[in-house]
Amino acid sequence: MITWQDLIGGPGLILADGAMGTMLFEAGLQFGESPERWNVEHPERVQAVHQAYLQAGSRILLTNTFGGNRWRLSLHGLEGRAREFVEAGARNTRAAVEAAGGRALVAGDIGPSGSLLAPLGELDEAEAVAGFAQQAEALLEGGADVIWIETMSDLGEVTAAMRGVRQASADVPILTTLTFDTHGHTMMGVSPQKAVKALAESGAAAIGGNCGNGPDEILSVIEKMRAASPQTVLIAKANAGLPTLVDGRAVYAASPESMAEYARAAADRGAKIVGACCGSTPAHLRAMAEALQDRSAA
Repeated sequence: MITWQDLIGGPGLILADGAMGTMLFEAGLQFGESPERWNVEHPERVQAVHQAYLQAGSRILLTNTFGGNRWRLSLHGLEGRAREFVEAGARNTRAAVEAAGGRALVAGDIGPSGSLLAPLGELDEAEAVAGFAQQAEALLEGGADVIWIETMSDLGEVTAAMRGVRQASADVPILTTLTFDTHGHTMMGVSPQKAVKALAESGAAAIGGNCGNGPDEILSVIEKMRAASPQTVLIAKANAGLPTLVDGRAVYAASPESMAEYARAAADRGAKIVGACCGSTPAHLRAMAEALQDRSAA
């Protein structure tokens, strides 16, 4: 089985995966349903998404656990099943990776709580740390190789999540990506430069941007992070363009060819790990893999 050090130590670029939610909606998930519940009720459909990204060339797969914390699951009345859903999500990803020969890493996905930390909001920091620790413990129990904290806007919440992960494991690699969708900053006013410096000091193994307003935004984030912290392992995981609403569903316009151009541009700007976020599919990732074929990790 490959390890984080095996993958990151090589000279080539590393292809992550694409959107999970987009693919689950295509598989029948209804708006308002909990995607994490499908880890237990439809594991074969979740594993099929992972398998498709593996076949496209992805070497890091995020588990279907983005909203697997107690706060987001409480919106569905499912907070008591958080550990069950999250552990099952990691096991589904692990099963897909092992079936494909073990050449990819399972990244335990931790998304934001959906609440603001005190004093701006009502979520106590200690409660946040405990909730993220519970999620991390379940991910590791299910077989995660690394933990990926994503789509954050508040450095305080990222730090709380990292502290929670460290309660679950003293040494598992932690990857972090924020969303810089507000005039080049996160919604909470964090710049790429501030984020990369703070998270590098906190011990993140890789840092970058995900989601947001599309490839151009992520490319700017990578440029600024590289200038501020040249030695940091950088991650680019952009949405497939900007969405438009069609029949009540978000449709993303970026073609596989345009995402392939983004992948090359991200690599040129210093990203070590390149993937895609909302609206992307295995077709997008396949085009990205082909575009990066001459510089991808073996």
